[in-house]
Amino acid sequence: MSNFDASRRYASSPCLAGEIAPGYFDPLAVDPEQERDVARWRNAERARLRAERAALSVECRQAVGASLVGHVRDLLADRFGGARGRVFSAYWPIKGEPDLRELMAELHAGGVTIALPLVERKVAPLVFRRWTPETVMVRGDWNIPVPPPGAEMLTPDIALAPLVGWDAESYRLGYGGGYFDRTLAALAPRPFTIGIGFQSARLSSIYPQPHDVPLDEILTEAGVQAERPRT
Repeated sequence: MSNFDASRRYASSPCLAGEIAPGYFDPLAVDPEQERDVARWRNAERARLRAERAALSVECRQAVGASLVGHVRDLLADRFGGARGRVFSAYWPIKGEPDLRELMAELHAGGVTIALPLVERKVAPLVFRRWTPETVMVRGDWNIPVPPPGAEMLTPDIALAPLVGWDAESYRLGYGGGYFDRTLAALAPRPFTIGIGFQSARLSSIYPQPHDVPLDEILTEAGVQAERPRT
């Protein structure tokens, strides 16, 4: 956990920022009142960031998606030799998320096995089903298109995670259900994780709690923004 700088600006309203000011923040989250304050702050930030994302033009979203396709392609080439023969978990874009479906089809054609995550049971880790360009999708939780029940179940080597918000410590602000963190905690070995989001969604901190799991890299349309030290 990095040291907090009291001079930093907060993206949320001043009253909520004050409630989790650096001098008050406890990274171990042993204070129930603080835990509630962080949850309230995160909900406010989710609403703000999602509204900003929804207000973007179609052209802007397309440009961001195209840039991210190139950045993910480069990362896979540099780090994994293109990822041929590996299982790559992507995502089906919803709610203004960057659209990387072009990359999914390209990787599939290049010998990468593509998987998509889905909720099979509430409050449980995600599962991953195989996707190809010929897959006939069905509606899953929250009406997100997912591969059908008969699709092959897979364990990813590399996993993308769409971001509502992110910080320079590689932490992700998601939609609040905890599914991705729960999944990473359950998978062994853990996949290499890449957060995908907008540059404008950067936060000073998400105020990590004990259940939050940092990602390996965060990519925006501007390229690599955060990277965990390699061991």
